[in-house]
Amino acid sequence: MYDHNGEDVFVIDAHVHLWDAREENITHQGGEEFIQCFYDYHTTFTPEEREWGIEEYRHYGADRMLEDLFAGAAADMAIFQPTYLTDFYDEGFNTTHQNAELATEYPERFVLNGSFDPRDGEAGMDHLEELHETYDIQGVKLYTAEWRGESKGWRLDDEEAFEFLEKCVELGIENVHPHKGPTIRPLNRDAFDVKDVDDAASSFPDLNFIVEHVGLPRLDDFCWIAAQEPNVYGGLAVAAPFAQNRPRKFSEILSELLWWLGEDRLLFGSDYAIWNPDWLVEAVMEAELTQEDRMEYGVEWDLETKRKVMGENAAELYDIDLEAKRRTFQDDEISQQFDLEDHYASGTPAAAD
Repeated sequence: MYDHNGEDVFVIDAHVHLWDAREENITHQGGEEFIQCFYDYHTTFTPEEREWGIEEYRHYGADRMLEDLFAGAAADMAIFQPTYLTDFYDEGFNTTHQNAELATEYPERFVLNGSFDPRDGEAGMDHLEELHETYDIQGVKLYTAEWRGESKGWRLDDEEAFEFLEKCVELGIENVHPHKGPTIRPLNRDAFDVKDVDDAASSFPDLNFIVEHVGLPRLDDFCWIAAQEPNVYGGLAVAAPFAQNRPRKFSEILSELLWWLGEDRLLFGSDYAIWNPDWLVEAVMEAELTQEDRMEYGVEWDLETKRKVMGENAAELYDIDLEAKRRTFQDDEISQQFDLEDHYASGTPAAAD
């Protein structure tokens, strides 16, 4: 667990990927533009001494992922959020089946999410059912700006999308993670618009809509929607890196979210490997709200709030027993691999990098 001023904090990184953007996997110019755009975000926010080279960034692999997430005790668990992009990448950019290889090897550490695309019709419905039957998925990551042939996006409030959401209710897949963040080349900005969350959340009160990237740069729209829809949550991936090099902007974003949504509806995510939790968790945990924001919004970024945002809220959504996890981690394979078992057994968290 992460050591924050002598207090342990259980961290669930709620937004990670294991992608393959090697040139031999790219079948469309959009695939190269996509990974280059990711890399631009990486170098913009990552501390210079922690930046990766582009070739490692294209395909870092499972071993590197395990080390980055868990070796320094920056994170205890992680949630895979797939991004298929099969029009751009021959084998997909980061699919549920690919993520499953690592998630099934380390089931105590990973939560495996699926996906759907309503444009896939009956075949897509069969795929969703297969994912649920095979992996017992509890959540889906949705990429509304993904290209499919001539189509350059879809909406959550489309009639076809509602059919898939109805299937999620039927199957007991309760957590819906739509990507609603910055534009990524060559995808279209408007296809990431957050406004379609409103009708979907109202129409499916039994589902939780974890809006990834909190709608940035449409934060106001997201906050107004989330304020009236109690089943809408905010995923902090993309917002979190502002803590490292634009702390006043991070204070503003976090204060808005805490004021509108409260501390129970925000989830930390690194967006690994766009950014790495081995430095990002520390940046977020050590961040402070400005005095002006504390006075204006009347909110605090204190230990109790941090514990909820960094792990407890995700645990609530995914029925994760944190105390049971702590006991399990005392002697699991990753703890032994990275010499973490003594820290879990003694209650003394490992030092983060």
